[in-house]
Amino acid sequence: MNLQRRHFVLLPIVALSAAAAILQAQEPPPPPPPDPAPPPQAESSTNSKHVRHLDSFLIRGTVYDEKALSLPGARLRVKRQGEKKYRWSTVANSRGEFAIRVPPGSDYELLTQAKDFTDHTTAIDAKNQSSEDNMVIHMDRAPERKK
Repeated sequence: MNLQRRHFVLLPIVALSAAAAILQAQEPPPPPPPDPAPPPQAESSTNSKHVRHLDSFLIRGTVYDEKALSLPGARLRVKRQGEKKYRWSTVANSRGEFAIRVPPGSDYELLTQAKDFTDHTTAIDAKNQSSEDNMVIHMDRAPERKK
């Protein structure tokens, strides 16, 4: 009787082990591990798709209203001189400060716009100057429109 109990207990264990082995044999083998990534290579600024900060010209400054108070929320857009499309843009922060990075070596136009103020355009020479230009922009109120 004791022998029958052992077979009764061992038989399901053997059956489950065999079923697990069959299922494991049916699964596809795992894919091979990926090749290790090659070490990063230093790219020159002419071959790189992205502009590195060291190779850019920083336009930064502060926008003020006619009372010399900072003007948060002013929209600033930059384009190369002679082009129609603006390529870079930002919005002045809560203290009226802004910063835009552009490629060096060109003349640019900076357009500043704010609600209830006239648009202000500033020429920027990024050819022969240092790598940054700090600006102060004073906006004038737009004349009242008749309704």
